[in-house]
Amino acid sequence: MEKGNKGVQLVGFWVSPFVHRVKWGMKLKGIEFEYIEEDMFNRSPLLSQINPVTGKVPVLVHDGNPLPESSIILEYLDEVWSHAPLFPIDAYQRAQARFWSKFADQKVLESAWLTVCSKDEIQEKAVKDAIGHLERVEEKLGGRRFFGGDTIGYLDLMMGFIAYMLPVWEEVAAVTILDALKFPNLAAWKSNFVDHPTINGDLPSKDEMLTFFQWQREVHLQRI
Repeated sequence: MEKGNKGVQLVGFWVSPFVHRVKWGMKLKGIEFEYIEEDMFNRSPLLSQINPVTGKVPVLVHDGNPLPESSIILEYLDEVWSHAPLFPIDAYQRAQARFWSKFADQKVLESAWLTVCSKDEIQEKAVKDAIGHLERVEEKLGGRRFFGGDTIGYLDLMMGFIAYMLPVWEEVAAVTILDALKFPNLAAWKSNFVDHPTINGDLPSKDEMLTFFQWQREVHLQRI
């Protein structure tokens, strides 16, 4: 028997792409939950209590049991609430989704974020790396509407930051990474993703993101 919705909380930070993955996943599956905003620059005792290992968000709390890490949380959601599955049914395709989700975080996101936090030669290399990683993602996506086919799935959620946050990072860093002419598949997917009612109804404000990441860029450049 599947567990019910009783006692489901999500602790997050408004601009975190990792938190939004989980929020969208729960909304796609129709899971009712309480969202608790955490100030990551003045962390509460609650966060230290539920995630003492890394002190990061998101943290899902289900029936009093805390679970960190967005990719792990999404897998947990699919196992506990099996309706409207996020993962493919086929075992090989599920393994592929996990592989590409790690690629998204360890390659695409890291190199793209470095463009915000750097300048000159380091930034130029980060841009080149990010474009190279997106070339692989473009090939993986092909001409499909979503990575999961006709509906949004796990890998779409994991790649979601490319659709709404990467353009903000490009503007803040004054660089171009996701060129629509170079990446037509990703450009089409980006529109399909952000136009989905579940996604579009819960996107952080672009103006607020610009302000936040401009401040983050200034902070990082001062340390160089």
